[in-house]
Amino acid sequence: MSRVDPLIVGRVIGDVLDPFTRSVDLRVVYNNKDVNNACVLKPSQVAMQPRVHIGGDDLRNFYTLIMVDPDAPSPSNPDLREYLHWLVTDIPATTNTSFGNEVVCYENPTPTMGIHRYVLVLFRQLRRETVYAPGWRQNFNTRDFAELYNLGLPVAAVYFNCHRESGTGGRRA
Repeated sequence: MSRVDPLIVGRVIGDVLDPFTRSVDLRVVYNNKDVNNACVLKPSQVAMQPRVHIGGDDLRNFYTLIMVDPDAPSPSNPDLREYLHWLVTDIPATTNTSFGNEVVCYENPTPTMGIHRYVLVLFRQLRRETVYAPGWRQNFNTRDFAELYNLGLPVAAVYFNCHRESGTGGRRA
């Protein structure tokens, strides 16, 4: 029996990406918790940027990592779709994002209404220093961005769900 792709079930394929075949390992870790497709993380768990480890076996390959929220500002009215949370380019294979060029700094997820999907997508670049920052975060389009910079289809992707944390008595600053 074949396993259904969680990126299809979670509508990441369709809303954000076209179908693709994963060809590189992508590991995303928030506070020692691995991100698996459709897992639920609280905003407090994703306040700081994650550690991202990229597989591959050829150090001559470089990657671009994109993190978007296709449900901004709310899943029922995603008129800011896709909101760009992070963009790192020129990441060498077999390393992590700290070796890349952060061209759009990490903005932590802070959903206010509903359950949001946060999608991390990895593309292989044709060569170094060929991908640049967009001029805005809201209404970013991963497909158009990939086409503009000749990135082709993704080589890996993962997503998590996040919703507003409910209060437990006092207000936090």
